[in-house]
Amino acid sequence: MTLDRAAVSARLDRVRAHSRGVGVDALLVTHLANIQYLTGFSGSAGAVVLLSHACLLVVDFRYVTAATAETAAFAGLVTVTTFQNSYDEALVEILLRKASQRVGIEAAYLPVSRFNALAAGLASRAPSPVPPSESVPILIPTERLVERARIIKDNAEVAILREAGRRLAAVAQVVPALVSEGRTERAIAVDIEVALREAGFSKPAFETIVASGPNSALPHARPTSRAVQAGEATVLDFGGVYDGYCVDLTRTVQLGAVSAAMQKLYAAVAEAQQAAIEAVRPGEAASAVDAAARSVLERHGLGEAFGHGTGHGLGLEVHEEPRIGRAIPRLPDERLQPGMVFTIEPGAYVPGVGGVRIEDDVLVTAGGCEVLTR
Repeated sequence: MTLDRAAVSARLDRVRAHSRGVGVDALLVTHLANIQYLTGFSGSAGAVVLLSHACLLVVDFRYVTAATAETAAFAGLVTVTTFQNSYDEALVEILLRKASQRVGIEAAYLPVSRFNALAAGLASRAPSPVPPSESVPILIPTERLVERARIIKDNAEVAILREAGRRLAAVAQVVPALVSEGRTERAIAVDIEVALREAGFSKPAFETIVASGPNSALPHARPTSRAVQAGEATVLDFGGVYDGYCVDLTRTVQLGAVSAAMQKLYAAVAEAQQAAIEAVRPGEAASAVDAAARSVLERHGLGEAFGHGTGHGLGLEVHEEPRIGRAIPRLPDERLQPGMVFTIEPGAYVPGVGGVRIEDDVLVTAGGCEVLTR
């Protein structure tokens, strides 16, 4: 992924501010997407210890060379360190050496077994009895400290996502031609993924969905050996990873004559998507965007046919914040801000008729929104 020194510095400062806000003096980051966001490191294992004065990227022998190269531009901001025994022993040693007392951990990602091992390691290294002037470092569960920074894309991220959206829209232009009578869903999915790579994506962002005929009424159907038939709709949901960032798009293709019921279904979903896009503006609640789409489908008698949320955030992961859905207690209903990027993907699924989903990616701007996948 493309990162510059200023972007990394700003990201580290934002997460440090969030950490101070919950009263921790060190943050242990173990979720790989969060590690990549903070340091640019894209390996399959690692950890970050974020302190008020340093950011330590901890990697094993396999990744020392790659991590050093990926963080070379951030010397003084990110320091690569490795170890001889295990990640957990190395992390305990670092936390004790840096005299951290309240260590935040990512509660959503750190397994209980690993939490217990780290806590026991910190406690076993403390003097016994503990002198009155000292204390044993404790692990503090935290939520969304890095994600709160990730939800607003910086200029570099916006540029990547804008280019990724342009490329994905170009793929979408050629995809309908892949849907022809007698071709299987799996064959179409393979061709879509080839088109993604030819367009410059490093890999699919998720398993491509090709759902034809009765399968189109299943919101997250997987490609099967079923052959597409004339007179039915096919839902095509696909996305790619470009320079580390995910984009996502859905089109519904009709092969042959269109039934009146399918025409009604498609028109209602298209209207719902447009209403949701028009509702995107700074200061608006994410749930209001969902409500805009949902109210259109309810007016068309399709409220029960729309069972999922209207959208999800995009970035280093294909599903991240903000969540564009109904307001749910204990889940954040974000106020939209410029720099947020998410999907708008209402759908309606009627057994015996079929399903329709239309999805595009939008960027919240100062004046409303920009559709990235025109």
